[in-house]
Amino acid sequence: MPSPYIPMLTKVKSIVSENKIKDIKTIELEFQNEKEYKSFDYIPGQFAEISIIGKGECPIGIASSPTEEGTIKFTIKKMGTVTSMFHRSDIGDTIGVRGPLGNGWPMEELKGKNIVVIGGGFAFSTLRSLILYVLDEKHRKDYGDLTVIYGNRDSSEVLYQDVLEDWEKRDDIKVVLTIDREEEGWTRKVGFVAAIVKEVAPSPDNAVAIICGPPIMIRTAVDELVKIGWKDEHILNSLEMRMKCGIGKCGRCNIGSKFVCIDGPVFSLAELKKLPNEF
Repeated sequence: MPSPYIPMLTKVKSIVSENKIKDIKTIELEFQNEKEYKSFDYIPGQFAEISIIGKGECPIGIASSPTEEGTIKFTIKKMGTVTSMFHRSDIGDTIGVRGPLGNGWPMEELKGKNIVVIGGGFAFSTLRSLILYVLDEKHRKDYGDLTVIYGNRDSSEVLYQDVLEDWEKRDDIKVVLTIDREEEGWTRKVGFVAAIVKEVAPSPDNAVAIICGPPIMIRTAVDELVKIGWKDEHILNSLEMRMKCGIGKCGRCNIGSKFVCIDGPVFSLAELKKLPNEF
């Protein structure tokens, strides 16, 4: 891996608005240096620090799957100064990338297991990476049943709608979509993610739960899983909202003795229970 302090340079190849209000965009990046692209060896669940030179950088989960070769993708919600600058990017603009960083989802350990993916809001990006990886023809036989529970406040915020439609047509993945309140024209589930987890009641037998979303969604979904018999070590959570500098130097991501940027962002519930309740 190149120096973790020096961004590798990429060019914006494509930009896709993911929702109706256009405050979430997926930016596809192409490395300017082929050697640096080959060194960017990542697994689903990892993140990178992406930057606009002279403006700043921020940690963003990698939305693309390693199976999507040639480029990398980041799904960015416009929330502050730096993310607003990314939203103003055009095709061909230069973007800096430091990474990959963090520990990611344990894809080797998940082999032979049933996988239950639980996501909420725009945090679904690293879950997209995992799902595409599992569904790839090279890997699908390595994993068991795949269930996806994905919730949003309303239908206008549902990401990756074309991809979701493709998944719904497949017979090797179960997709459960939900929004918080009833809405005209919406034909899927209605209710908070935790309530849908309770309704679906995914079996803990030979299974691992993968969770990423807002903190309240994570806590309530975990509570429901525990109630139906899931063991703490089989519930994996991403604390990507705590990521900061990416390399554990600024000290702003720590929870007790752990640095989310280095030891995470993926932790099992068993690991989190040993830490201060700050997540």
